Amino acid sequence: MELEYYLCIKYERSMSMTEFWQKEIETMPRAELEKFQLIRLKETIKQAMKSPYYGKLYKEKGIDPDSLADINDIRKLPFTEKQDLRNEYPFGFLSVPQQQIIRLHSTSGTTGNPIVVFHTKHDLDSWANLMARSLFSAGARDTDVFQNICGYGLFTGGLGLQYGIERLGALSIPAGAGNTTRQVKLMKDFGTTAVHAIPSYLSRLYEGIIAEGIDPKKDLKLRFAAIGAEPHTEEQRARIEELFGIKAYNSYGLTEMNGPGVAFECTEQTGMHIWEDCYVAEIIDPMTLEPVPDGQEGELVLTTLDRHAVPIIRYRTRDITCFIEAPCKCGRTHKKIARITGRSDDMFIIRGCNVYPMQIEAILMKMPQLASNYLITLDTNENNDFIQVEAEIKSDTFTGDIEALDKLSKFVTREIADEILVTPIVKLVGQGTLPQSEGKAVRVKDLRTICKNESYK
Repeated sequence: MELEYYLCIKYERSMSMTEFWQKEIETMPRAELEKFQLIRLKETIKQAMKSPYYGKLYKEKGIDPDSLADINDIRKLPFTEKQDLRNEYPFGFLSVPQQQIIRLHSTSGTTGNPIVVFHTKHDLDSWANLMARSLFSAGARDTDVFQNICGYGLFTGGLGLQYGIERLGALSIPAGAGNTTRQVKLMKDFGTTAVHAIPSYLSRLYEGIIAEGIDPKKDLKLRFAAIGAEPHTEEQRARIEELFGIKAYNSYGLTEMNGPGVAFECTEQTGMHIWEDCYVAEIIDPMTLEPVPDGQEGELVLTTLDRHAVPIIRYRTRDITCFIEAPCKCGRTHKKIARITGRSDDMFIIRGCNVYPMQIEAILMKMPQLASNYLITLDTNENNDFIQVEAEIKSDTFTGDIEALDKLSKFVTREIADEILVTPIVKLVGQGTLPQSEGKAVRVKDLRTICKNESYK
């Protein structure tokens, strides 16, 4: 099939297909897909060079997009870092006249300038299509009642999913974040079949459902959840599926690359398909910056291929993952990545050991006696760093037996110590004791006075 044909159908759904949103795009042979990417990459570079940042940088480096011979030549281009986006706030990466942009999204900017991404109508159309494709690949259909339990506004999770749900043709309930009582009422009154939420909130939602005397497996119509926006383990996903009696599909995205819809699990649940018609994905060694072999973990690097207002090239996401080599049984040819196991800048060092918060979460989520909320605190005592892990124990688990509680605490301590090679202080607290956030859960507090890890400020 001619590449020009693919270029013409990018927003058209394959209406005759029941298993794909856009079969021609999703099942494109690898050789054709890479040629398609190269065409779009050259156009993306030319578009990016209209921005003050890339225009100056690429001119200084003598970069000619037409000299790229294949998609692997992308490695000749310099990386883009998070700090570059912050330094060029607000308009340094803008590649179109300001009157063409119709929306912006941004990060919180709690540690300096936020990262701002602008969108043209074309960009929003492309994003909505990718989101609809993602949901469709995971089994969502236009017959679903989709409750979006994420914040709307500058955060991309709310509006990103909203436009995708509407493009899919499902009934959308833009519930927003929080207000668990209202969420439960909406689910029951309108027969919600699918939800989108951050994993930590779904655990609180379950508690709210049970408090209303509702059995989520019998009294609700839920069958599907899209989860993302915060790191989570396979154990936490499994717990969500068990609590609600549903399938929970992993989603990946970040504001710099639009938001949700960069990669998504299909119904096979064997990894997340990166939509390679709109992104070039690389995985590099974060120390050497060289590519790693497929199957080996490294840092994900992404390039936009279908965005006009703010194209971003070779962006270091800091997210740790790997490519999955085996072809997917679903028939899609776009590469898959494994779930994110951590961030290269989220890792903290405690007593000489490198630790990712998700290592600790994986241990806690295996404990049926524990609820889903936990907090890791790093602090200093008499010039020695220590790690404290507070975890909530389920209300129906603690019967007042102090000896049993002490035994469980010691078991959790040993399990974590075996995993991270540092013995933590473990405190089991009552359910509902630890702080809860309506947005992304805060899992780590670094209070150390020496060797403090600035990533957790």
